[in-house]
Amino acid sequence: MNSTLFYTALENYKAPVTTILSKPERFQDIPDDWHIVVTDIKGSTASVENGFSELVNLIATGSIIAALNIAAKHVIDIPFFFGGDGATLLIPSTLLTDIMAALTVHQENIQKEFNIYLRVGSISVSHVYENNQELKIAKASINSLHTIPIVLGNGLHFAERLIKSRDSVLDKASINQTRLDLDGMECRWNKIPPPKNSNEVVSLLITATNASEQAPIFQHILEHTNDIYGSLRHRNPISIPKLKLSFNYKRIKTELKVSNKADGLKNILKVWMNGLIGKYYYLPTATGRKYLKELTQLSDILVIDGRINMVISGTTTQRQLLTAYLDNLEQQGQIIYGSHVSTTSIMSCYVRNRNAKHIHFVDGGSSGYTRAAKVLKGKLNANRLKSKS
Repeated sequence: MNSTLFYTALENYKAPVTTILSKPERFQDIPDDWHIVVTDIKGSTASVENGFSELVNLIATGSIIAALNIAAKHVIDIPFFFGGDGATLLIPSTLLTDIMAALTVHQENIQKEFNIYLRVGSISVSHVYENNQELKIAKASINSLHTIPIVLGNGLHFAERLIKSRDSVLDKASINQTRLDLDGMECRWNKIPPPKNSNEVVSLLITATNASEQAPIFQHILEHTNDIYGSLRHRNPISIPKLKLSFNYKRIKTELKVSNKADGLKNILKVWMNGLIGKYYYLPTATGRKYLKELTQLSDILVIDGRINMVISGTTTQRQLLTAYLDNLEQQGQIIYGSHVSTTSIMSCYVRNRNAKHIHFVDGGSSGYTRAAKVLKGKLNANRLKSKS
C-alpha cells in the first residue's frame, strides 16, 4: 500500500470507542516516513487570562484548516487533533513541504496581526520510533457522520515536547509564493450555554502513567464516563436551542485577520450580510435545520492522541462522581489528569460546504483545555520532582 494513502485507506471501525480500545489488533503502526506536525501558542495561558480565549481557539483551528485544505486538494485524509491552544497533525511526506510553508505564513500573519507567537514544527515518525516511542492508530466512526482517529502510545506528546524545546525558526525561503488558504474557517457562534438539564461544561485531559496500559485504562475511564453522563450524544455541550449567531463587528474583524484576509469595510459587510442571510433565510429552512443537526454530530468533543481530551456537559453531581473516580485512579498511580469547569463552551468551525462537509472544534469556556493543561502540567512536574527525591 502507498504510505501516502495510509490513513485514507485505514479501515473505519463502526463500533464504540470503548470496543475499539479493547481490540489491540485494530491499531496499526503509523508509517515511519510520515511526519508529526505540531502548532502551539507560546504563552497561551496569559492570552487566555487576558480575555482572548476565542482568538486562541481560532488560531489553533486555523492551523488545522490550513493543512486540511492542502490535503483535500490531493484527496488525502490526514488525522488531526485539536488542543485548544494548538494542534497536532500526522501527514505523509508528500504534503510536508506545502503544509509547513502554509503554517509558516499562518505563523507570520498571527505574529503581525496579534503579536502572538505560534510555534510550528515537525518531526519524522521514524525519529519517534528511534527514541523507543510507540505510535499506533485506529479509525473510529463515533456516529453516522463523524470519524475520529484514536492514537495510542506517547509518540505525539514526545514530538510535542521536542518541538517546544527547540522553538526553532523555520526556513522562510520556500514560502514566498505560498498562499494561506483558510477558506471555510468561521467563528460565528456566541459562547454556548450548556444544554437543557445541564449546568456546567467540563474540560478534561487524562494521561496514563504507563503507556503500555493506555488502552485498558482509557477504555475503563470512557465506560465510567458513559455510566455517569450517558453517551457522547447525551453529554455533548453543543445543542441546537442554545446556538446563537454573533454579528459582532470586532469578532468579524478578528476572523478576517486570522484568515489573512483584508479586514476592510467591504469584507466585513460581506461576512455580516452572509450571517444575516444565514440566520433569517437559511437556518429556518429544512436544509438549515439539517445543517444544525449535523453540526451537533460533527462537534469534536472527544480527542484521543495518546491522552484523553474531552469536553463534557452535565451537572455538578455528575462531575463530582467522575472526579472522585479519577482521583482514585490518580492516587493508585494509574493516571494523572487536569480539569477545568465553566458555564459555557466555545466553538470554531471549518465549513467546506454545509452538506456534512464541516467540523466544529469545541473547547470549554475561557479556554478550558488550556486551563486543564496548566493543572495537568503542574501535577506532572510535581511527580517528576517527587520521583527524583
